[in-house]
Amino acid sequence: MTANTALILTLLTPLFGSILIGLTGRWPNLRETITMVTALSLFGLVIRVLIGLNAGEQIGIELFTVMSGVGIAFNTEPLSILFAMIASGLWVVTSIYAFGYMRGTNEINQTRFYVCFAIALFGAMGVAFSANLLTLFIFYEVLTISTYPLVTHKGDAKAKAGGRVYLGILMTTSIVFLLPAVIWVYAAAGTLDFVPGGILDGNLAAGSATLLLMLFLFGVAKAAVMPVHKWLPAAMVAPTPVSALLHAVAVVKAGVFTLIKVVIYIFGTDYLAEVPYESIAVYLAGFTVVAASCVALRQTNIKRLLAYSTIGQLSYIVMATMALAPFSEIGAAIHIAAHAFAKITLFFTAGAIYVASKKTEINQLNGIGWRMPFTMGAFAIGALSMIGVPPTAGFVSKWFIIAGAFQLDNYFVLVVLILSTALNAGYFLPIIFNAFFKPEDVKLKDHGEAPFSMVVALCVTASLTLLFFFFNGPVLDLETQLVGGMP
Repeated sequence: MTANTALILTLLTPLFGSILIGLTGRWPNLRETITMVTALSLFGLVIRVLIGLNAGEQIGIELFTVMSGVGIAFNTEPLSILFAMIASGLWVVTSIYAFGYMRGTNEINQTRFYVCFAIALFGAMGVAFSANLLTLFIFYEVLTISTYPLVTHKGDAKAKAGGRVYLGILMTTSIVFLLPAVIWVYAAAGTLDFVPGGILDGNLAAGSATLLLMLFLFGVAKAAVMPVHKWLPAAMVAPTPVSALLHAVAVVKAGVFTLIKVVIYIFGTDYLAEVPYESIAVYLAGFTVVAASCVALRQTNIKRLLAYSTIGQLSYIVMATMALAPFSEIGAAIHIAAHAFAKITLFFTAGAIYVASKKTEINQLNGIGWRMPFTMGAFAIGALSMIGVPPTAGFVSKWFIIAGAFQLDNYFVLVVLILSTALNAGYFLPIIFNAFFKPEDVKLKDHGEAPFSMVVALCVTASLTLLFFFFNGPVLDLETQLVGGMP
């Protein structure tokens, strides 16, 4: 199989899988088997594309031309293969987790859940391998629309209200900001292709580029830069597997992935460094990091705390990207992986706690570490990674972001990192302490760990969070290509 064939199959496999899942809904065991086979097949195909990229194969396909200089086209580069590997690989783990969660909570409409999950991965693969802004925009919207039924899965008033906020913000920002930005790029450059070094230098005045950058920053609301962030906590009404993969990996990472692609392949870092007031984006992202961390500090619900933590962590990536230092660009790319492993672990543990004990509030977790040692051990690993403590994945990405700040003497970024690290410790460490060192409320019912498949999944992602600290070389080697080699 050629890498080009594998590239096309990464799109067709989850789409075809969604059809088979829908047709086998009457037979849960068969439906879940097809889900797992589809997820494993997709991951294998992405690995084949990665092998082709490393071997120097020419990978790229244009399905058809839409207008002069623009078509529906796909290719790959270091950032896209990283996003695709994370999304497809963690779909496998999340599927295992979801089997236990959905059955353990007796969720309704389980077939629709797995169908929409597969379509969402189709959208994520399209975003990852898009060769131009038009293709990315189309699949960005597919991802939004396909995840709406997942957010509203429970069907009650709270879920519907959350779904309206989710869809309203993401669709409105896309239409009002992102689409005009895409059209403006085409009008200025005559193409929407992703090109190393960018396509706007010499085609757009630096002054106008400031406004264009703001359109992208707020148009890509999946990156959750304030004030277009409220869709993310609203989406926490979804079942935990949705929160885990789509709101810790695929959806939110599609946002920051898009912004990194725009900075590197549309503007170009050299050109963007000359744009007046470009640093506004750094300040907005830095404000979001600190403000979201402050809000997280006040939360009492586990999933809402994780939601605001995610908002802050996403803006680490945005801030690092907009800082325009070579090391910080590498750190932004690596943080996509580091955050994915740690945050999906944290959401997995939140769901496991709910299934095993029906607890959803932070003040209910006293002493739970002794009843659920695997779950809370995994929570501790994920939380320490969010703080940036070695030996976890979060330390690696923060190291590069800090190094980038020193490259440009950007003390604002350094101050934001210090403040946010302290705030992250402020809301995560007490949970770990209380879980293992405070007595449990004797009035709460007796329980143990969640179903076996859920515990296996969260242990796998916690292990990945640790292993990435020691074995990040291949990812680092791949992502240094974004800046033309190690600075």
